[in-house]
Amino acid sequence: MKFNSALRNFILVVFSTLLISACSTAKKASVDTSDDVYTGTETVEFLAKGVPDRVFFATNKSSLTTRSRDTLRKQATFLRKNKDVNVTIEGHADERGTREYNLALGERRANAVKDYLLTYGVSGKRMSVISYGKEKPVNPASTPLAWSQNRRSVTVKTN
Repeated sequence: MKFNSALRNFILVVFSTLLISACSTAKKASVDTSDDVYTGTETVEFLAKGVPDRVFFATNKSSLTTRSRDTLRKQATFLRKNKDVNVTIEGHADERGTREYNLALGERRANAVKDYLLTYGVSGKRMSVISYGKEKPVNPASTPLAWSQNRRSVTVKTN
């Protein structure tokens, strides 16, 4: 009887150890969505070398994060050096919410980007704004990661 109990305890300890070690060596996600804002690079493209083309937003927000402002300063520097480049600023939202709500939210996001670029010396005549709402997701999945990747504004060269 004591032998069976000892064997059972030994098996439980071995199983627990394997389970804990498997959890500790699990691959960590390379994407951080802390503060509800996507901070990865998997969906980011570039307006120019070293100049990301998009910034990301929190759920139902159009306010710029510190990281977004850093990206937009790089965009402004590029646009001031390349005065012949015009851009369209696209506003996007995730799939949650009505079409109308997401179109309005996308427009607020695009305008927040435009206003920030204006403060850094980019002429408003060179920028146009369009909202796609939830119509053009970069990630079509229905997950928190996909939603955070879709809440974005993208600066696209028009010439």
